[in-house]
Amino acid sequence: MKRTHLLHAELSQVIAAMGHGDMLVIGDAGLPIPDGPRRIDLAVARGVPRLDDVLAAVLSELTVESAVVACEALPADQDRPAWYPTALPMVPLAVSHEEFKQRSAKARAIVRTGECTPYANILLIAGVSFEI
Repeated sequence: MKRTHLLHAELSQVIAAMGHGDMLVIGDAGLPIPDGPRRIDLAVARGVPRLDDVLAAVLSELTVESAVVACEALPADQDRPAWYPTALPMVPLAVSHEEFKQRSAKARAIVRTGECTPYANILLIAGVSFEI
């Protein structure tokens, strides 16, 4: 059995295969998933699993260079959504929801959660870690 936080075999395999600049989307239950990216459906029921729980597990294994969110998810006068993880120090790039969906089509995989918060979707761009 794995010793790290992330136990989901398929999701862990996708992260292990990612290279610099590859994209992984973690989305709410309503995010449309186009043909092309691998679909990893974790949604069990409304709110299960929550987006922040899946993000925490993913961030335990993925080095992230940058992130993208929909500007519709941003509260007034703030540069991060309320659900944005503190583990990501960078300010996300905010794009329209339509552009977010277009970028998502180029992701390696899209992870569907049970999150039911509108626009609770994040595109993670893999970075490089040379730490041992």
